[in-house]
Amino acid sequence: MKSQLAGARCVGVLQSGCTQNGVYNAASAISYISSRAATDGIVLSNANITVSNNTTCSGLSGFSSVQVSYTFTTVLPAFLASLANGPNLSASACFPNQGA
Repeated sequence: MKSQLAGARCVGVLQSGCTQNGVYNAASAISYISSRAATDGIVLSNANITVSNNTTCSGLSGFSSVQVSYTFTTVLPAFLASLANGPNLSASACFPNQGA
């Protein structure tokens, strides 16, 4: 999943997709991340996305972070029995805050 990378950058640099009137907005960020995932055929709900615009990453403060969780489901459950119930996948990303 690359949506978490794009989302962390979007929040960190205060891109228009993650802000409202130039200020970080969690709902806008989640919508942006969900839209980016959808372009890869991954449907995420709000519950699948965690966003923080002021967190610590690897012991350093001043970062934005995004965590995405997703339960994979195969289109061929009869042929891929091990994936029939879908493994849980997660990915996270951090980006240094650039905004004022």
